[in-house]
Amino acid sequence: MNPTMAAVTDAVLADAAKRTGLDQSELAVERAEPVTWADGSLGCAEPGMKYTMAPVPGYRIRVRAGEQVLEYHASRRGYFVLCPAGRSADPVGEAAS
Repeated sequence: MNPTMAAVTDAVLADAAKRTGLDQSELAVERAEPVTWADGSLGCAEPGMKYTMAPVPGYRIRVRAGEQVLEYHASRRGYFVLCPAGRSADPVGEAAS
């Protein structure tokens, strides 16, 4: 069974709190949407890495932590990455929720 967007968002918030040192109550989800990533990199390819070359349904979740915005990219299986601004690629489309 795949996690729902709400479950993935909860995991992302916990990660953002740990990374920033803020309490989860101080974080705000600016945007959480179902998307389709072009490949297994989830729109956040690391140089030198190889990824599956098939579309991956998932989520894009943006979290405001004080003055900074953290962008997370996730698969529907619950795997997520914090994607730095310079590496973030747009999804190929919205995924059916």
